[in-house]
Amino acid sequence: MNERNALQITDVTVRRGENHLVEDVSLTIPAGSHWAVLGPNGAGKSTILKLAGGRLYPTTGSVQILGEQIGRTDVRELQKRIGYVDPKQRLDDISAYEAVLSGVSASNGYIQRFDYAPHQAHATGMLELVGMDDKSDRLWSQMSQGEKARTLIARALVTDPQMLLLDEPSTGLDLPGRETLLRVVDDLRASHPTLTTVLITHHVEEVAASTTDVLMVRDGGIQASGPVDEVMTAANLGVLYDMDVQLQRVEGRWFAFSG
Repeated sequence: MNERNALQITDVTVRRGENHLVEDVSLTIPAGSHWAVLGPNGAGKSTILKLAGGRLYPTTGSVQILGEQIGRTDVRELQKRIGYVDPKQRLDDISAYEAVLSGVSASNGYIQRFDYAPHQAHATGMLELVGMDDKSDRLWSQMSQGEKARTLIARALVTDPQMLLLDEPSTGLDLPGRETLLRVVDDLRASHPTLTTVLITHHVEEVAASTTDVLMVRDGGIQASGPVDEVMTAANLGVLYDMDVQLQRVEGRWFAFSG
C-alpha cells in the first residue's frame, strides 16, 4: 500500500443476510486530506465509516488502513491510531476533563486506578482546541448537545490519532451549536495538518469550509468522489437526492435548495 494513503478500500462488498449494505465500493483517501461523506438515509455512509475505522470487516474485497491490511493485523492496536466520534455515544456522568481522559483508557467512564498523568496536559490542550476549556468541570448530564459533541472530539484526539472519523457530529444541534462545531473542525484541520479526517453528514451546509474532498454515496455504492470544487455540483446533488437542486457557495461554505 502507498503509505501516503490513509485509507484504501478496494472492490468491497458488505452483506448482512440478503442485504447488501455496500457493494463493489473502491475508495482511496490520501493522508492529510479532509473528506465529507454525503448521501440520503440508508445509503451506506456509516458502513463505509465503520470499514474505515476497522470496526467492520468486508464480506469481499480488501481494506487497508494506515498501512495495515484488515484481516492481517491486530485491529485493536490499529484502532488506537484512529479517533472515532459518534454523537450517540453515552458517557458516565463525569466532567468534560474526565471525559476527554476516558479516551486514553477507551472506556465510558473515568477509571480511578488508570494512570492518566502522562495525558493530563494534552487533555487540557484538546479541551482548549474545541472551546471547552472554560467548561472542563461541567458534568456530562449538564452539557448541551453541542458541548457533548465538542467534548467527544477532544476525547477522540487525546491519543493523537492519525485519522479522525466523525459520524454525523452535527446531529441534534441548533444553528449556534452547528456553527461552533464546524469552526472547531476547521481549527482542528488547520492545527493538525497531517491528520486525515472523514465527516459524515446529510446536509450540504454541514460541510466545513476546510473540506478538501467529497464522497457521495447512494444505494450502497459511490456516485461521485473527488476534490470538493469538482464534485460538489448541483447536478451531482440532484442525482444523489433525486430532486432538482440549486447550489450556492458563500465564503467557502455550500448551501443547497430545492430547484
